[in-house]
Amino acid sequence: MTWMNGMSRRHLLAGSAALLATPALAQSRPIVVASKIDTEGGLLGQMIVLLLEANGMRVENRVPLGPTRIVRSAILAGEIDLYPEYTGNGAFFFQMETDPAWKNAQAGYEKVRDLDAQRNNIVWLQPAPANNTWAIAIRADVARANNLRTLEDIAGQVSAGRPFKLAASAEFVESPAALPAFQRAYGFTLPPDRLLVLPGGDTAVTMRAAAQQLNGVNAAMVYGTDGGIAALDLVVLDDTKGVQPVYAPAPTIRGDVLRANPRIAEILAPAFRTLELMVLQRLNAQIAVEGKPARQVAQTHLAGAGLLR
Repeated sequence: MTWMNGMSRRHLLAGSAALLATPALAQSRPIVVASKIDTEGGLLGQMIVLLLEANGMRVENRVPLGPTRIVRSAILAGEIDLYPEYTGNGAFFFQMETDPAWKNAQAGYEKVRDLDAQRNNIVWLQPAPANNTWAIAIRADVARANNLRTLEDIAGQVSAGRPFKLAASAEFVESPAALPAFQRAYGFTLPPDRLLVLPGGDTAVTMRAAAQQLNGVNAAMVYGTDGGIAALDLVVLDDTKGVQPVYAPAPTIRGDVLRANPRIAEILAPAFRTLELMVLQRLNAQIAVEGKPARQVAQTHLAGAGLLR
């Protein structure tokens, strides 16, 4: 999370000026850019599209495309060329959930970068310094009334029959690295009547379900960079045992496409360096809470950072 903090704003702006001054390379076909269907996926995907277009590259915009399984399968099959992924998902992609490297930002990035390059010819570019890890948030009034502060408190809440019903995606409920990992570490089990499984992976939907108490829901799957947590009066239960890997967002691209268009790495790196935790929370809130289009939010941020004219 901190290995890129030495890059100053002056360096970012200087780098962007050089990129904007570089002529575009010839392309044999458009670069197919996709993303996941959650709020942040759309934001990051639109940033990538805008930056490539601003640098004279032809882009086929398929943002957003689908959940992790869909976009990952699509890039491996060559159906898309580029999309933003999270370093911690390498634990799941390569069935290495117990490797401690995933709990460290730099080590996790290096591991997934090396594994994907060697096995799949997929290149991981400059990651952001933010950590968009999976978490569980609960309504603030329920947290106060039941003295819930950490994930360790869920077991007592559930076993005592007190209110706790979680809204989450199927991926969160089923992925060994998500809810099952929390349940193993903290000694609780959520039966079907304490779960509301929603399609897709959009935490804006799960957070609203908790805030509005949809079907008795009072807790939600969230991500660390979600903008709606505070706005919807939710609080994140602390993962005191460090169950979750570090999920740093980074562009992933097919190796053949990067070799044909090597400037892509230089074009995207300055933008991803700007995406610290609070920045992503603010940008995500503009989409999820204020209702602004992801492309508009992406464009305003990039222009403010001096990365778009």
